[in-house]
Formats: sequence, C-alpha cells, structure tokens
Amino acid sequence: MLRYIDGEKMGRNAYDGIESRHHFSFAEYYNPSNMQFGDLRVLNDDLVRPGAGFDMHPHKNMEVLSYVVNGELTHKDSMGNKHSLTRGQVQYMSAGTGIFHSEYNNRSDETLRFLQIWILPDRNGHAPSYGDCRFGFDERINRWLSVASGADNADNGAPIKMHADIYAFASILERDKSLEFIVSQNRQAYMALIEGKAEVGGINLSAGDALEITEQGIYIRASEDAHMFLIEMAKSI
Repeated sequence: MLRYIDGEKMGRNAYDGIESRHHFSFAEYYNPSNMQFGDLRVLNDDLVRPGAGFDMHPHKNMEVLSYVVNGELTHKDSMGNKHSLTRGQVQYMSAGTGIFHSEYNNRSDETLRFLQIWILPDRNGHAPSYGDCRFGFDERINRWLSVASGADNADNGAPIKMHADIYAFASILERDKSLEFIVSQNRQAYMALIEGKAEVGGINLSAGDALEITEQGIYIRASEDAHMFLIEMAKSI
C-alpha cells in the first residue's frame, strides 16, 4: 500500500531565523491524527538562517538522526562533543537517560537545511551517546546508501547503530534512472523526497513530499535528479 503525503499541506512553523516543515505533530503544529508513523515520531525539514539555531535544550529517551542537506550544521552537547557537518553527512544521538545539545548555523553566507529525525527507542534508559558519519556524497548516487540500522539487526553495512528496529537509507537518483526498494511482510517505510521530482507507482512526487509504503516493493523513477531519505521499520499494529 502507498499513501502520498503532500508537502504543501504539512505543518509549518517559523521563528528566530528558523523555518520548519513538520511531517508529524511537533511544537505549535498539533494534529492528533498525525502523531507518528510506526516508530518514526518526528521528521522536521529545517531551514536555519546564518547565525541562527536551536539553543541548548534537553532530550531524553529518543534516538535522533540529523541529515544535512545544504550548509553546515554545528552540534554541541553536554558530553563535550562539538562537531560541524556539511551536505550529505549524518549525526546520530541517543538521548537515553538525558542529554543537552544545541544545533547552529555558524556560517555567515549560507542557509543551513537539514532533516531532524526522531525515532522511538526499543526501551528507555540507554546511556547517552553521540556519533557522526562523513559519507562521500557520490556513495548514494543511483543506489541506496545504508546510513543507520538497529543494533540488533543483521549487519547491512550501516555505520550508525541505533537502539531501534529500523534501517535508514539515502539516495540521489539521477534523472530518468530507476531504483527499487522492497518492504517485506510486517514492515513499512517512510520516504521523504528532499530535492527534485520522482514517480512511484503512478504517484508524482515533488521536493518536500513524502510517501508511506507498507508491505510492498516500489520502483522509483526520477523525472529530475531526486534526493531521497527513507526509513524502514516494523509495521504499526
């Protein structure tokens, strides 16, 4: 089953140099019928103007991925980590029993765009941790780049291991190229089209749109170069 999510109808919020598109209920955007998709609780598409960002704030019992689309993301946390990431690079944070962090665009000449993804953990109380991966951008062209997987899942080459039963992938599919993804029985996936245009099962997707995929295979054809991020997980009960 496929369900199309129109990016133009998603929740939006703007304040202090930050503009956010919310795939699920978050902050001032609240829709009780759109709280999550399986263990995927938050997917925010954030634009952060030069010098703006998210001040130091707490997280607890959540698995967090940040995927940089454009610009430079600078992370700082209460464990002493301070790192900056650029286009196509990914950071991971397991908030566990509690952590404080900030995320800023310290560049003066470029807007930061990144996906902020929260995934429910397999249990509460994990020790907090942080890591990042600086993938080569070409590693995802016309193929699925394995970004993250659950710590207990079979190894699929993903360098980031999370406390959740998920697999996360990124891809840049060049114009007129096709790519397959199979969602097996009792599994589901959420695909965000970050840039470009694509067609899946007769559904035309534009940048900002998303697709829910349940227990089926899909073929994606790029009508423009299509930049995608996909999270596969256990099917919602």
